[in-house]
Parts: sequence; C-alpha cells; structure tokens
Amino acid sequence: MSDQQEPLTEAQVAAFLQMHPDFFTRNEKLLEKLQVPHQTGRAVSLIERQTTVLREKNQNLTSHLSDLIDIARHNDAQFEKTKRMVLALLESETLDDIAVAIDESLCQDFASDATSLILFTHKPLDVNNLRLMNREDAGVISGLIGTNLPSCGRLSEAENSFIFSHDAAKVQSAAVVPLVQGETLGLLSVGSFDPDYFSSNQGTVLLSYVGEVLSRVASRILRQTD
Repeated sequence: MSDQQEPLTEAQVAAFLQMHPDFFTRNEKLLEKLQVPHQTGRAVSLIERQTTVLREKNQNLTSHLSDLIDIARHNDAQFEKTKRMVLALLESETLDDIAVAIDESLCQDFASDATSLILFTHKPLDVNNLRLMNREDAGVISGLIGTNLPSCGRLSEAENSFIFSHDAAKVQSAAVVPLVQGETLGLLSVGSFDPDYFSSNQGTVLLSYVGEVLSRVASRILRQTD
C-alpha cells in the first residue's frame, strides 16, 4: 500500500478556508505570494484583489445609499403635496370647492395636464367645476368604476372622450379613481398629454388614499344638500 497522500481538491481547500477565515491572518506572507487573475489580464496579489473588491463594494453601497436618499426625498415631497390636497379637501364646504382643490393640487403640485371629477346624483345642483349625472347615464365608464379600484394607463377612445371632453384629443394616458362610500359616488380622473406618464404597472397607493378622502368629503357634502 502506498503511503503517498492524495492531493487536496479545490473543494477541500475552499471548505477549509471557509471553516478557518483567520487562516491568512496567521499566515500573512502567503497573501503576497498568491496571484489572482485580473480583468486587465495581469496577475495581482490577493491583497490587491481584495482591496479592489472592497473598493467596488463600497462604490456600489454608496450608489445604493444615494438612490435610497433620493427615494426618501421624493416620498417626503409627495407626502407634503398630498397633505396640502387633503387639508384643502377637508376645508371644502361645497362641491365646487372640492373640484377647485383637486384641480389646483393635481395640476400644480403633481404636474398633471387635465382633471375630471364626475359625481352621481339625481339632485339638480348648481355647480361649475365638475359634472353631475345619473349613474344610469355613465355606462361608458362602467368598466372603470365597476372594480372600485384605481387604475392607470391608456383609456379607450370612448372613455377618454366621455371623461375629458374638450381635452380628450390631447390626453394620452390617465389615472382613474372610483369614488366609493358605501356606494359608488363617481369618478376622479387625472390625465396627461404624455402617453407614458401613467402606466398600467404604476403603483396606486397614493391614488387610493386620495380617493378615500375625496369620497368621504363628497359624501358629506352631498348629504348636506338633501
């Protein structure tokens, strides 16, 4: 029987180093002798390679942190804009007040190009900045309000014309928010002349929140008109 030992495999060496991460701390001279191929084609010492890897990781972490800071700033700005809109809605005493608050906030703060507020009622109310109609006359948008959920993207030509009227030819994408308070009260729509401004994969958390607040305020004012 031969006393010659079998050579170690790469897997065995890797397993050993994983189990003894301080190996090179106790054998520092080996670090200078080990050579690792680099993308440039030249061989570098393990220390140099580790330094390069750590530098790249640091750059990636710094870039990621910068992205997170930008996201946080964007979210803070969105929160402030939403807060102003909600406060304006809560102070509304008439349906026209609601429409003005929505139009000013969405067009000025959120840079939309067109807004539309449709409310369902049988009452003959005098309003200027929104549309009142019977629910039975809104069959064109039944698919948008049927789910009670906000949605973003491109509307059909019929939906676009019904909602945005004289701006319909220019509106290329939109976000629509059904207004629900026990029953469907209407539809809030925000339009953009940019076909990519609103997309189907866009988040709707903010839209849902605005819709909930608007639904409560509109329901309260409609009850007061009885």
